[in-house]
Amino acid sequence: MKMRCILIAFNFLFCFSIYAGVPEKGDFLPVVPCPAEYSAGEGYFIFGPETTFGIENESQLRMVSDFVSLFRAAGFVPGVKIGDDRADVRMVTNVSLPDESYHLAVTTKKIRIEASSDAGFFYALQSLRQLLPPAVEGDGLDMAMDCRVPAVTISDRPRFGYRGLMVDVSRFFMPKQNLLRIIDAASFLKINKLHLHLVDDNGWRLEIKRYPRLTQVGAWRVKRDEPFPNRRNPERGEPVPVGGYYTQEDMKEIIRYAASRQIEIIPEIEMPAHTNSSLAAYPELACPVVDRFIGVLPGGGGKNAEIVYCAGNDSVFAFLEGVIDEVAELFPSRYIHLGGDEASKVNWAKCPKCQARMKAEHIEHIEELQSYFMTRMSSYVKSKGKEVMGWDELTNSTLPEGAIIYGWQGLGKAALKAAEQGHRFVMTPARILYLIRYQGPQWFEPLTYFGNNTLKDVYMYEPVQKEWNPAYENLLLGVQASMWTEFCSKPEDVEYQLFPRLLALSDIAWGQKNRKDWPDFLKRIDGVLPHIEKMGITCARSMYNIDHTVTPMKNRLSVELSCIRPDVEIRYTTDGTEPDASSLLYTAPLTVEGTTCIKASTFAGSEKMGQTLSLDMSWNKATGKKVLTSNEKGYVLTNGIRGSLRHTDFEWAGWYDQDASFVLDLGKKTSVSKVRLGCITNSGMAVHKPVSIRLSVSNNGKKFVPAGEIVYAPEDIFRNRTAVEDAVFEGLDVNARYLKLEMKNPGVCPAGDVREGQKVWMYFDELMVE
Repeated sequence: MKMRCILIAFNFLFCFSIYAGVPEKGDFLPVVPCPAEYSAGEGYFIFGPETTFGIENESQLRMVSDFVSLFRAAGFVPGVKIGDDRADVRMVTNVSLPDESYHLAVTTKKIRIEASSDAGFFYALQSLRQLLPPAVEGDGLDMAMDCRVPAVTISDRPRFGYRGLMVDVSRFFMPKQNLLRIIDAASFLKINKLHLHLVDDNGWRLEIKRYPRLTQVGAWRVKRDEPFPNRRNPERGEPVPVGGYYTQEDMKEIIRYAASRQIEIIPEIEMPAHTNSSLAAYPELACPVVDRFIGVLPGGGGKNAEIVYCAGNDSVFAFLEGVIDEVAELFPSRYIHLGGDEASKVNWAKCPKCQARMKAEHIEHIEELQSYFMTRMSSYVKSKGKEVMGWDELTNSTLPEGAIIYGWQGLGKAALKAAEQGHRFVMTPARILYLIRYQGPQWFEPLTYFGNNTLKDVYMYEPVQKEWNPAYENLLLGVQASMWTEFCSKPEDVEYQLFPRLLALSDIAWGQKNRKDWPDFLKRIDGVLPHIEKMGITCARSMYNIDHTVTPMKNRLSVELSCIRPDVEIRYTTDGTEPDASSLLYTAPLTVEGTTCIKASTFAGSEKMGQTLSLDMSWNKATGKKVLTSNEKGYVLTNGIRGSLRHTDFEWAGWYDQDASFVLDLGKKTSVSKVRLGCITNSGMAVHKPVSIRLSVSNNGKKFVPAGEIVYAPEDIFRNRTAVEDAVFEGLDVNARYLKLEMKNPGVCPAGDVREGQKVWMYFDELMVE
């Protein structure tokens, strides 16, 4: 596959056409992010042992030394010399160019790079690096054929000054060497901010010398093998083998490494919530009303996640000021992120110290107590010469002066409340740029949260919406992809979620407005992704997998197949055999009238590109029949497809915090001996079976007669597990046209449950009638 991507990229290079100005449809340059302007020339510049680089200063020397070292794979290293104005490749300062911009001119004889700053020179080299074959990142480079780049002229500049990636190193501790590798790949894509989420309930990851217990205690948690949401809280005295942290020397190395690649490391020290790790180390900083054991959480925490810093305790502020002292000295960044999200006020409402604080400060609403907390800490951060950042929950109360807000909830619109008050902001909307979400058809993906944020979803995102007040755009610093690591257990898991979606983020952060071209982007990443893979990064191939929609239609099933890549073919079989390049070509929805196993895969020529989708449609008396319900997903109840263990895979119909009911119309009076209903339990997401399922039958659709009831005991409903289980009515002897099923919701998760106090979802995937 890698070699095929390389050949595709170079076939396009051979077909370059002469062009000047903004790229028009049909032009192609295998560079990510897409340059602002470029024109293709004729021929190639060939790097060899005699190639020389002429640079101006020591700063350029460091970055050019890294670049020329790539050619060791071909058995040579070009020479580099300060002040050589006759060199084959020259770096020339042009003060008229904006910061981070560059001009790159490649001819068959010379390469000239102009920029006004180190950043511009660095980004020009990354574009040049992408034009080289991927083998420069590893081995197997052929000096005679591969060490060349096409003649081209590029004039490039970023759209946004903030082009960010957040990596959550609290939920999963990312070892230093793996983090450095991500920095390599991010800088290759012209990402210039790395926001490190260093603090959360699940681990404190930065050495603070004044408070050694933060890492002695706060960096370690109990081992739990269940998925993150299902993990039970720690018990006092349990072993804590899982974790890790960065010493200050580690962090200095990471900062230096990132800075040499034009990346600014922004530290996040979360407060007042998501702080069980520090409170486990220093429990006296919690409200005195807390009566639970405080430990580093292995999962979501349930009620324990409500334990936050005490806003009425001056020792909390003294502690945090001590932390900020060391963070401000350690990190050169102009920013410190203080979090401020998802802070429960449950204990504050009961805490005498917090209530005394509200009285003393004339605070009438408890949300304003958080504003007091964040404003007080923001003032201290500013006294250190730093600027404050925070999540968009800060807009729920009075904002700290000058705070920069990250819009994350939903589509990030809460950040506009800050913009309305003149605050700068960064867009990282969860529904699009949270890379914890599924990046392709969920049947093929590792277990994670919620719905899909595909490569295409990320690429097509436009940060500036038409309905915005025009003044907001001037306050928008840029965009950020956020990688939360609840479901990661090894570095490769993090990389898999990041790549290739980070390429799409780089394109929207750097690329110019109103220049979306999805097919062109796919061709460009086909050339660039092999570079990322050669760096040793794990990249997902989800973009080649097939989505499906199976819909009941007049006692038949309509099967629609799709892939977000328009440049692949979908080939399928209907007899359960594995599809190959000679199998039937999918061109339109398929009609199924009986038990069928459709298998489908994507192909490029003779090469299989994605995983095989298998749709086992087992026919029963309900299959293809109409379901009467207000739930828009009701059609999945009779579409012949069983859902997976992922209740968000689009094959489950869900009801939240309410009873459920639907009526099956069999079309005519039918003998019924057994009714089976598919249910799913996912305790960590508060998805449970109903208290009861009642079956009634009718021949006129108006008067229903009870035919059976299934009742579940609480200990069965709330057993901690993720499982698909069928509710079965057996021994029936009825003749009816209509079957009604009514499900009673359990209400809220009981005390001691992993989601204690949370309202319940019920999901059903298939109604089967015999």
